[in-house]
Amino acid sequence: MRVLMVGAGGVGGAVVRIAARRAFFEHMAVADYDPARAEGAVAALGEDGGRFTPVRLDASDTGAVRAALAEHHCDVLLNATDPRFVLPLFDAALAHGAHYLDMAMSLSRPHPTRPYEECGVKLGDAQFERAAEWERAGRLALVGMGVEPGLSDVFARYAADELFDEGGIEEIGIRDGADLVVDGYGFAPSFSIWTTIEECLNPPVVYEEGRGWFTTPPFSEPEVFDFPEGIGPVECVNVEHEEVLLVPRWLRAKRVTFKYGLGDEFIGVLKTLHKLGLDRTDPVTVHTEGGRAAVSPRDVVAACLPDPAGLGDRMRGKTCAGTWVRGTRDGRPREVYLYHVVDNQWSMREYGTQAVVWQTAINPVVALELIASGAWHGSGVLGPEALPPRPFLDLLTEYGSPWGMREDVTSGSE
Repeated sequence: MRVLMVGAGGVGGAVVRIAARRAFFEHMAVADYDPARAEGAVAALGEDGGRFTPVRLDASDTGAVRAALAEHHCDVLLNATDPRFVLPLFDAALAHGAHYLDMAMSLSRPHPTRPYEECGVKLGDAQFERAAEWERAGRLALVGMGVEPGLSDVFARYAADELFDEGGIEEIGIRDGADLVVDGYGFAPSFSIWTTIEECLNPPVVYEEGRGWFTTPPFSEPEVFDFPEGIGPVECVNVEHEEVLLVPRWLRAKRVTFKYGLGDEFIGVLKTLHKLGLDRTDPVTVHTEGGRAAVSPRDVVAACLPDPAGLGDRMRGKTCAGTWVRGTRDGRPREVYLYHVVDNQWSMREYGTQAVVWQTAINPVVALELIASGAWHGSGVLGPEALPPRPFLDLLTEYGSPWGMREDVTSGSE
């Protein structure tokens, strides 16, 4: 397997460090618009960097991406950029005849008149519209293969296959929480603020059997969820996320939700950014010493905040991603939480990478290895829940990052 990875930021850099320890691929071209980032990601490997080549590449230039795939003889494109670049990379991979993986799907667009009741363009719609083309090409586009979406979807498929009665799932709810603290900063998101603004301020999507997909106002339906391994209770709210759009395509559940533990302060900052128009992506004109310039307010916000990839030394605590499932097993009520916890102190010691980006990065590497071995295969545009979960979970454990399951002892556990 020869891989072109586009995006050498926090997650891309972590992908390189994780992949360097595995032997399943022959070569990985590490591409970024900023050549220094690509070069730095490879240089960090030292003598282990022989299978990696840094490349300067504009992710928005489909022709250039196709040329890079050809030059480096790549049969897989791994998209480690933000969602703005999903479609040009997705298109380039198909045109070249390469498989494709991403960790975030094509962007949504709210309903023009009823944004908090009805869906407009949903996450991933632009990709699923081209599924037949991928099928005819005999190539796999594996979408949403990070941690959330990604591992959370694998957990959902595992629960449906092995833990619940057929047709017995009442709700699949992704629940994400952490107790991470960044010392020395009043406000420092642990993940890309560009992506965080996008998913948190868009209308959240909920799925219900018989009703389909619908939307609610941002931060709706707050609940306190008790996270494992010492994290404890965290208030979680509805957030737009890919799992709600992916899970119902392959699994039967009466309700599917995604809730994120943001905290009052974080929600307050996001609401303020929205009120000031600083969440906008369309450019505004500003006056500079060099003359007039068009800039995106959201890009300015991102530029003013610290790079999440560089916060690991100041960060402490754990992050938890997981899938809560409620339904029946052998006709009796059952409730489980399948989860993956990463301690920042451990990820910094073992990989030199902060917990949130490391937890995201390990999953596409595991998926690439399964594709290389043939354990995962297919054609078309598929989500992680379309593929067998056990090989993924076993390999994740082999990578030294085990997952866990908590069962509600009051619901008739075995």
